[in-house]
Amino acid sequence: MRQRKVHPLEYLARFFDTAEINTSFYGPLKPELAKLWARKVSAINPRFLFTAKLYRAFTHSPIAVMEPTSAATIRPSDDDEIKTREGLDALANEGKLGALLIQFPVSFKNTSLNREYLERLLRQFIEYPRVVEVRDSSWNNADTLAEFARHNVAFCNIDQPVMGKSLAPTEHVTGPIAYVRLHGRNYDQWFDSDNRNDRYNYLYKESELDEWKERIENVAHRALTTYVITNNHFESKAGVNAIELKSMIDGKRVPAPPTLIQKYPELRKFADPDNDAEGPTPGQMSLLA
Repeated sequence: MRQRKVHPLEYLARFFDTAEINTSFYGPLKPELAKLWARKVSAINPRFLFTAKLYRAFTHSPIAVMEPTSAATIRPSDDDEIKTREGLDALANEGKLGALLIQFPVSFKNTSLNREYLERLLRQFIEYPRVVEVRDSSWNNADTLAEFARHNVAFCNIDQPVMGKSLAPTEHVTGPIAYVRLHGRNYDQWFDSDNRNDRYNYLYKESELDEWKERIENVAHRALTTYVITNNHFESKAGVNAIELKSMIDGKRVPAPPTLIQKYPELRKFADPDNDAEGPTPGQMSLLA
């Protein structure tokens, strides 16, 4: 009897309640793909919600690797907005869009011109639950938090290598959503890596996760919904740390993919293998990257 192929999202939804869509950063999400993904997760986990990154045309200079990003260098077109909305609306109409992540690079500083641009952008996409990620510490002040609260927008709390004026860990809640993103602490490869994947080659220690467990619980008490995204995706390390955090926060053991426990034995302290879950093939799993 031929075995049915398991879609990566069907497998993921057995263990988690959310996934952050990264492909929507590199190009607008295709509506037909959004609908397919929504159906796949709904069949396994009705609680599952996606978050999606806003297309980079709205948040990054077209040549961001060569010039700083600012309101003067970001140049989205009308067509960018039309296509972006098509994908987001398809996901929202399925009831599966938890939040829109508006992610700026570290070069996007807190200037009057950038504040004006951000305010226009927040109005432009006002119909979606919005989260703003800024990586420069110039944004971490009372005025910014008050503005975010006025717009009912979430401030993204991040963990990243803290160098120069980069944003240190925070636990801000400025709207009904609280959002946490853990990028890893790979100081050596953060800016000097030849391969972007090397930047996220970091496995959090239990003591480091324990610091974030406390922050996550603090923000969750002040928000209606809290999203925690592990972005240290190299060799499935994001999955390991997400399962560990889930167990730490729930205060009990949780199920995990058997192959993940085999590769990372430290998971045995937090999780039991779910041997009933049919996993996707390695080729299918690449779709999640």
